[in-house]
Amino acid sequence: MMQFKLASLNIRGLCSFWLSLVVFLCPIALCAQQATPSLPLLFDARERLAKPDLSALVRLRFLTSIDFPPFNFTDQNGKLAGFNIDLAREICGELEIADKCQIQALPFVDLNAALAASQGDAVIAGIAVSDKLRQQFAFTRPYLMLPARFVRNLKIPLKGEGAGALADHSVGVVKATAHEAMLAAYFPRLKAVSFDSKEALLAALKAGKVDAAFADALQLSFWVSSPASEKCCALFDGPYLSEQFLGEGMTIMLRQKDDILAAALDHALAALSRSGRLQEIYLRYFPYGLY
Repeated sequence: MMQFKLASLNIRGLCSFWLSLVVFLCPIALCAQQATPSLPLLFDARERLAKPDLSALVRLRFLTSIDFPPFNFTDQNGKLAGFNIDLAREICGELEIADKCQIQALPFVDLNAALAASQGDAVIAGIAVSDKLRQQFAFTRPYLMLPARFVRNLKIPLKGEGAGALADHSVGVVKATAHEAMLAAYFPRLKAVSFDSKEALLAALKAGKVDAAFADALQLSFWVSSPASEKCCALFDGPYLSEQFLGEGMTIMLRQKDDILAAALDHALAALSRSGRLQEIYLRYFPYGLY
């Protein structure tokens, strides 16, 4: 089992910054007024997915973990919080089964076995979809994609707004990651410079030893807004999505036999996307945007 890996940068090091920024300094309404980052629609607004009859459902038990902020974690009061937690609650409300819903946190490594043993009904924890997992489990349609982005040093003059402006500039990337492979495949003419770690990459970018970097947009969006970056840099161009390199996106995992529940979850996700409530959750946790 593998969590939806953010291969170039480790989110754990940014967790404390994210909590202070979003929870204490940036109320939802204020963030929405300052910026309105858009969330790509993964469901056609004209699409209407049928809502299955869930009257026979006794309860819906979501399983998650607490080690994947800002998607799922425990807040300063020890309560479950995060994008996935809020989404699960919205799904239950949309399906009109809020009184039947439960959310339980387990160690990430135990989630597959717990679902297989029917200790829960759905896993919402950022598990990466794979062919091997599909042999045992089913997945909803994706509700969020995690793109790759460039980030540039603002002291370096660039001629142009797109990736082509980086043609004569050095672009850092963490070696042996999906982003390194993606950079080579998508932008073979750029002068890639590999680094052993995300710390080394960001330090070089801030110092101007490389002019830009290519990595996970989630990590970069928080880093450029944090004191650690010292306002040196800004996101540039993109976003870039690739199922080949970055996976199918964030989904909910279920047992294969639960076709009715899978259809119900897809219905709820489509309805939340159509109504804008999925966008509201996105703004709550990603005020600076990924896209």
